[in-house]
Amino acid sequence: MRQLMLAVMSTVLVCAAVVAGAQSEPVPVESPSDEPSRAAGQPVSQDTYSAEEIVSKGRDFFGATTEGLAKAIEKVFAEQGQPNAYILGEEGSGAVIVGLRYGKGTLNYKGGGGLPLFWQGPSAGWDFGGNASKVFTLVYNLRTTDQMLQRFPGVDGSLYVVGGIGVNYQRSGEITLAPIRTGVGLRAGASIGYLHYTLKRSLIPF
Repeated sequence: MRQLMLAVMSTVLVCAAVVAGAQSEPVPVESPSDEPSRAAGQPVSQDTYSAEEIVSKGRDFFGATTEGLAKAIEKVFAEQGQPNAYILGEEGSGAVIVGLRYGKGTLNYKGGGGLPLFWQGPSAGWDFGGNASKVFTLVYNLRTTDQMLQRFPGVDGSLYVVGGIGVNYQRSGEITLAPIRTGVGLRAGASIGYLHYTLKRSLIPF
């Protein structure tokens, strides 16, 4: 038990260091506001984003247009339809006996400001080490910003990888999230476990 706790704490420190290193640049928001952020509990517009808009935002965010990105977005749209919000962020993940994932980003939606969010959670992972990646999360059926402040379990078997781009689903009630990740940040454990979205950073992943 002591060895397991030490391994978990080591993983937390690895992930925290990776995330800290990944946050060298601010994550962009769709429309700046005079306020630092919109308070949780604000209504979210039900206006949705087209596939062309999402591909454009993904290209700008990841810095390049790839066939994998277009195919991943095409698959999500075919299965889930048009999202009414999205999150631009960066995250770090690591594994020492167990896998952990930490990140931060900004929730964006049409007609709204940007709501800073943090997330953390465990995942299956038996490898060692850590990495950082950008993550572009499509959000479906979100009605108020405070609905994001909960745990979203991964949908087992939903991990899809093509051309170095991966996407999997997280779901709680009617709300579905589709995080799109690049490269080594995918990790096989991304589709297992859950992520807890919060307004404040926390090193406690559970």
